[in-house]
Amino acid sequence: MKKPSALESALRNSGAAVASPPLPEAAPASPLPPRSQPASRRVTKPITVHFPEEVRRQLKSMAAEEGRSMEDMVAEALNLLFARHRKPELAPRKSSN
Repeated sequence: MKKPSALESALRNSGAAVASPPLPEAAPASPLPPRSQPASRRVTKPITVHFPEEVRRQLKSMAAEEGRSMEDMVAEALNLLFARHRKPELAPRKSSN
């Protein structure tokens, strides 16, 4: 059993009512359902990279200038890299600019 805190002891000695801490709830019988994902994300995996803020800002600016998403711009860059190394261009693109 947990030892009462000094504040709790002082309150009990003064005659004040002290609420008991809630008992831990039992774990649910079944695991929680998986979070809902958009269909476009179910067959993909994230690729996380870190670059200086200026790189992100420039990429975001270029995407805005061309009316494209940053994801589409990165897909284009990856496909150019794949082509340079004679690999299939696998990165899906939403626009063909």
